[in-house]
This record gives sequence, structure tokens and C-alpha cells, in this order.
Amino acid sequence: QVQLVESGGGLVQAGDSLRLSCAASGRTFSSYGMGWFRQAPGKEREFVAAISRSGGNTYYADSVKGRFTMSRDNAKNTVYLQMNSLKSEDTAVYYCAGGVGLSTLPRAYSYWGQGTQVTVSS
Repeated sequence: QVQLVESGGGLVQAGDSLRLSCAASGRTFSSYGMGWFRQAPGKEREFVAAISRSGGNTYYADSVKGRFTMSRDNAKNTVYLQMNSLKSEDTAVYYCAGGVGLSTLPRAYSYWGQGTQVTVSS
């Protein structure tokens, strides 16, 4: 069982940066691939980024590639999402998730955080 708590969201202007964090409970954090997803009002939840259990492999949605960087610190049971050059279309609730490995599919993740709001004003 893993519990996930996101933090770091907020209101920023277009072009600004934010770093989201996701703290996990439990001693098996390094056993899970982790992902970030987001959901804007009226839209389906969409994949943002994923990272392998060791952190050696990452994968990004085309819409964020080159602007967002996902990382993890297994010693701190935490994953991060560094978001640069933010755009208004990045506005959404961002969720971290834990699962069996690198995947873009929400159904591959068993554990979800409660989400953190990111709002980018243009």
C-alpha cells in the first residue's frame, strides 16, 4: 500500500516555472514506476510524464516534452515534476500515481494522490 501526497501547485503567469512534489509513504516506493497525469475542467485525465523505478528512464507527453522534467529521489520517497515555460493550456489538476512501470495509461497505476491545482494565467 502506498499513499501519495502532491504539493507545489499554485497560480503563476505564462512563462513561469513551478516544481511539483509527490511524497509517498511506505518502504516499497522504489518498487513502483511513477507517473504524473493532469485533468483540466471538462476534459479527460491525460498523461504527462512517467519515470521508471530506478529513475533511469523517463517518458513525456509531446505537449510537455522539452519543458517538463520528471525525477525521483528514492531515499526521500519523493517524485518531482519541474515545469518550465508554463502555458495557459497547462492549467489543470495534477496527479501523481504509482504503478508497475512506465506507462501512459491511467489504468496501469494502482495508487493516486489527491491532486494539486496548477493555474497559468496568460
